[in-house]
Amino acid sequence: MTVYDQITHNKARTYAIILTFILLVTGFFLIIGKLVESPTTYFIIGVTFSLLSSVGSYFYSDRIVLFTTGAKPAEKKDFFDFYTVAENLALAAGLQAPKLYVIHDPAPNAFATGRDPKHAVVCATTGLLEKLERTELEGVIAHELSHVKNYDILVSSIVAVLVGTVALVSDWIMRSLWWGGFRRNENDRESRNPFMMIFIIFVLILTPLVATLIQLAVSRRREFLADASGALLTRYPEGLARALEKISSDKDTLHTASSSTAHLFIVNPLKKLKHVSSWFANLFSTHPPIEERVRILRSM
Repeated sequence: MTVYDQITHNKARTYAIILTFILLVTGFFLIIGKLVESPTTYFIIGVTFSLLSSVGSYFYSDRIVLFTTGAKPAEKKDFFDFYTVAENLALAAGLQAPKLYVIHDPAPNAFATGRDPKHAVVCATTGLLEKLERTELEGVIAHELSHVKNYDILVSSIVAVLVGTVALVSDWIMRSLWWGGFRRNENDRESRNPFMMIFIIFVLILTPLVATLIQLAVSRRREFLADASGALLTRYPEGLARALEKISSDKDTLHTASSSTAHLFIVNPLKKLKHVSSWFANLFSTHPPIEERVRILRSM
């Protein structure tokens, strides 16, 4: 697959994710509407809410991600090397220089966000800028710029917002079923149907889980491509390989990271499954194993 094919594929995937989100949320509201005997009203609410959320995620997902991670604009006078590396690599990649942000945290990590290369943001932690050598920093920034060029940032940023929204809507509906319409309609025959309630609760629990698995699968696949593209941009795969090893072995934890944004970072900032080696751990991992990524880079 060429770079242009990847860009086209990512744009199509974005529209598919948004459509899936609209259907999921509308279905959620239909379920609660049926239980409180107002399906039409809740259908309209579901469609309106999902459309507004989708449009908002497309245009404002980068701002939401930056806010939730606590990122702040990086001043050039304070982070001169960060600017120099990013501007030089963007020029080499044929990209407009991205806006640069920093997270004031000792844990080394980085991510890119935005809806297209003209609105791209590259964010690094102060820990990354302090702990990596220049060739290692170049490898990380080249990796993130590859996400920008391939439009991975569009898919990932929208997924971060929409998957989080699906979880919130599901939780809200579960609470509404318990405290709202279900309890008020205890004498209604359908509300008292235990099989119907079990099925509805199963769907409400399963759907966010499936959405999360899709999020994780999208993240794992794109990391390999960004590693390879970044290494080709710097012409020095060893720099990125060493950076990945340093970031993954660092003892500090990124406190502003969350499950909805973890897939954006170059290395998973959540370390709960770090020492678990099994197919189950890999299934719920936002990134491919570091050892495999390093091995591929050193074989280039």
